[in-house]
Amino acid sequence: MKILAIDTTEQACSAALLLDDAVTESYQVAARQHSQLILPMVEGLLAEAELSLAQLDGLAFARGPGSFTGVRIAAAVTQGLAVAADLPVAPVSSLLALAQGVMLGTGDARVLAVFDARMGELYWAPCEGQGGRMQFAAPERVSGVADVSLPPGFSGWVVAGSGVSPYGDQLEASLGGAAVARYPEASVHARDVATLAAADFERGSGVPAEQALPVYLRDQVAHKMRKAPT
Repeated sequence: MKILAIDTTEQACSAALLLDDAVTESYQVAARQHSQLILPMVEGLLAEAELSLAQLDGLAFARGPGSFTGVRIAAAVTQGLAVAADLPVAPVSSLLALAQGVMLGTGDARVLAVFDARMGELYWAPCEGQGGRMQFAAPERVSGVADVSLPPGFSGWVVAGSGVSPYGDQLEASLGGAAVARYPEASVHARDVATLAAADFERGSGVPAEQALPVYLRDQVAHKMRKAPT
């Protein structure tokens, strides 16, 4: 299976090429440069592998939640590439991809993935590893820290993502117990998006380009941006 995946969820920008069980990734932390970096990353990976876009089996992207602009860039770039090459797309949750990377890097199978959503809120989801791949243990949400919850029996959990540094202490106090570990520097990687997407394609759940849509969770962000004064 040959899958190209991209991520522009937060500060980092990455692209990855999965060829069967091997993954090559280009990754760079570069805030507000995603639109300039992502296509050269894609072109570089394909050139190194001596592949054209049309030779791929599918595309994948981190579809959010995350930065409104970043998530929108990933969706738009993926849609454009998918239309050009007539390829199916696997939209992958950014929170799930974050948790996947944590599990592969640390062995922790229960991860509370948290992104700083600003305005005193978090994007969050409890995730649990099964068969080497992360799955949601409860639906992803956006809320204040006090409304974050864990499913029954979700013991031995760790907390990871950009929401850890500003809200880690409040989270643990609200949840009534300490995390086994904190990973505030954990970020989404396209390589983990590709790994999760491979399972989607194996199940035949890729979608056409026009259905490869971003997921913001906080719909009022777009509304507020439209109302902002010029």
